[in-house]
Amino acid sequence: MNARLIALLFGLLANHASAAGWDIAELMKALAANRGGRVPFVETRHLAMLDQPLSITGELVYRAPSTLERHTRTPVTESMVLDGDTLTLSREGKTHTLRLHDYPEVAALIGSIRATLAGDRKTLERSYALSLSGSTTQWTLTLLPSDPAVTKVVLRIGISGNGGEVRRVDILQADGDRTEMRIGPAVR
Repeated sequence: MNARLIALLFGLLANHASAAGWDIAELMKALAANRGGRVPFVETRHLAMLDQPLSITGELVYRAPSTLERHTRTPVTESMVLDGDTLTLSREGKTHTLRLHDYPEVAALIGSIRATLAGDRKTLERSYALSLSGSTTQWTLTLLPSDPAVTKVVLRIGISGNGGEVRRVDILQADGDRTEMRIGPAVR
């Protein structure tokens, strides 16, 4: 499919969503109103090097606008905390800290989730072309990398949800591996 046809299709999808009174601006406003919380997740990774998908469970914690934590419970216990530009990884008693500005491709991938949760369209549009389909109660935001460096890591990110809540994140990597994360209702 050529680039012009893809652009036309995304334009039609965007126009359909906008005609229904639901567009990217409305989605970003609804997401920005969600100040955070704790949610369980189940992630399935389809990796070429494995015969079967890998299932991962844990909890996500988001504190608007800049802190995103991922606490994995199975198959191993580990934590990833993104606070501003600092990513801290902890596993088996060892901690590693990275500055995202030193790893722009990783920053674009991890930052896409945080920017979506924050309703930060400007940050998303630095690295991705955005397309929205669906309605307020069942939407999908598709992120296609516009930065050539990001396309070396990821081909597409699909983020789905309901109103201001993200319920699913699907990532198709450049190497063909893919990840599907289902995000549960908030833990009270």
